[in-house]
Amino acid sequence: MPKLKHPAPSLNKYTTAYFATRFGDIPAYTFSMRVRDLVFIHYVAVRGVDEEEGAVQRVLSKARISKIRDYILDGNIFFNSFILNWTDQNYPLELNDDEISIPLIPSSAQVIDGQHRITGLLEAMKEKDKIGNQEVIVTLCQNLSTKQAAGIFLNINTEQRPVPKSLIFDLFGEVDNNPTHAINRATDIAEQLNDDAESPLYKLIKFPGTPRGVGKIELSTFVAALKKHLEKDGEFYRVKLKGLDGQKAAIGNFFSAIKAFYEPQKIWQSASNNPFFKAAGFSGAMDFLCDKLLLKCADKKSFSVKTIKSILNLSEATLLTWEDLQGTDGKTARKKVNEYLSSSLTSNLADQDEYEF
Repeated sequence: MPKLKHPAPSLNKYTTAYFATRFGDIPAYTFSMRVRDLVFIHYVAVRGVDEEEGAVQRVLSKARISKIRDYILDGNIFFNSFILNWTDQNYPLELNDDEISIPLIPSSAQVIDGQHRITGLLEAMKEKDKIGNQEVIVTLCQNLSTKQAAGIFLNINTEQRPVPKSLIFDLFGEVDNNPTHAINRATDIAEQLNDDAESPLYKLIKFPGTPRGVGKIELSTFVAALKKHLEKDGEFYRVKLKGLDGQKAAIGNFFSAIKAFYEPQKIWQSASNNPFFKAAGFSGAMDFLCDKLLLKCADKKSFSVKTIKSILNLSEATLLTWEDLQGTDGKTARKKVNEYLSSSLTSNLADQDEYEF
């Protein structure tokens, strides 16, 4: 760690303008501060380990710290604030209408939110000391009880959801030059369809680290089936479905339509016989959606469940099941699912004598 040089605490204070707010009945003060000063005054109280008021933090993850360090060394910094609790009783904060003065005392401000980011900054400073001169936003409370600290911590970590990573490309239009956009977007769609209680794929997507038996469709299968179609020259862009919400709705409504045909026959609920819960079946369905159905819906200017059901019009008497695909390899099964869904398009065509020439 770089040596942080500070004079005697009684002589060294950081004074700056601040913005006063309240978290319920808790006063809070927000201002900018040098990274060097932030890491100097902070400390972490871990719940279940440290017996002091405000101990709400988890044990640090070394892997996460390494990623944050590398992120900072790549030239990035944080725009969201670090939330601290001033606990030093010998050197109180000094406040007036315009400025706050913070004694630069080591281990005087308990971290409520941002411990991994601070440790990542500290690790990055070991390699590039000048990082310590950059400024970050700090929100400072003082003398919080454990209950108050826990309320703030839970508000940040449970009530607020992070913005989907791929949404930045919808906002700033930077898809063309980012090779990871399609993967990020497919992952974001998978997360939203898996978490939405109204989604036909609710709790059906298996994410890495989820318990055994949770989820049916592997995340890797979902991403692999969608990735190329979400790229700048893929089918979603061709029908001008470029945004996260529209893409998610089209995929969700497609499976809702299929579910509507399969559910009355008790096949949708069958993990062993629902062909769309298998990798080959799911991928075949996505092939049909992206290669044929998207354009058909765009033609009708509708991606609603009602429109998709009218296009599919599957016969309940001949619903394809996984039993029908047993004994075939994955590639063949995928093709058969695509062909099965595609057959609904030709069955809806008019007879030759109904065409106008």
